[in-house]
Amino acid sequence: MDDFTSQIILPHSGYKSLIVYKKSDVIYQGTVLFCKRFLPAHGDRTVDQMTQAARSCKQNIAEGSASAAASLETQIKLTSVARASLDELLEDYSDYLKAHNYCEWNMNSIKKIAARKFAVTYPNWDDWHILFETRPADTICNLMIVLIQQSRYMLDKMLNWQEQDFITHGGIRERMYRARIQERAETWDKSIFSQLISATTLSELEKRAKIINEYVSQSVRSIKKQKGWC
Repeated sequence: MDDFTSQIILPHSGYKSLIVYKKSDVIYQGTVLFCKRFLPAHGDRTVDQMTQAARSCKQNIAEGSASAAASLETQIKLTSVARASLDELLEDYSDYLKAHNYCEWNMNSIKKIAARKFAVTYPNWDDWHILFETRPADTICNLMIVLIQQSRYMLDKMLNWQEQDFITHGGIRERMYRARIQERAETWDKSIFSQLISATTLSELEKRAKIINEYVSQSVRSIKKQKGWC
């Protein structure tokens, strides 16, 4: 039964080892700190929207990874939600720059290139918190934009892989069906072999083989009729 279970429940690794999850934690922690430093504590819905979007990304990556063993469909849906949350958050940081007459770093600027390299090398919050605690608002917005862009790219790659995995393995119902069919087939094979091997004479063996062939023919005719193939 363990073999069938392994076909139904797919192996998966912990989400905390995922680089994209680590980046999402930086995005969440950084967003909370950004809101505390630069946005009003009360009366501004933007604070709730930004923190919820950042949290949604992190939590959906975690929940999607945890659900992957049983349901690839759920994993794909949750990963898509995480990706959409980053889109929302990216708009908030871009809007903040525009509203305060700050500039977004050019793709080929020295600051942007340096930020991208730093984000690739250091995915953990411990490496970022001093920057978010000390840098001005426009710098933090641009750093966050870099983190979000990298995370969106990684989630896109993850979604492509998840979709291919779903095509290969199917949903849990399909895997359960295949496991049942395999178990029945193996039981059938053992039953036939047992009937044949227990024959004590050649004539008895041939007689049993004839009976089995007749039963198989009847089963084939019945299946054809059920499926409308005859």
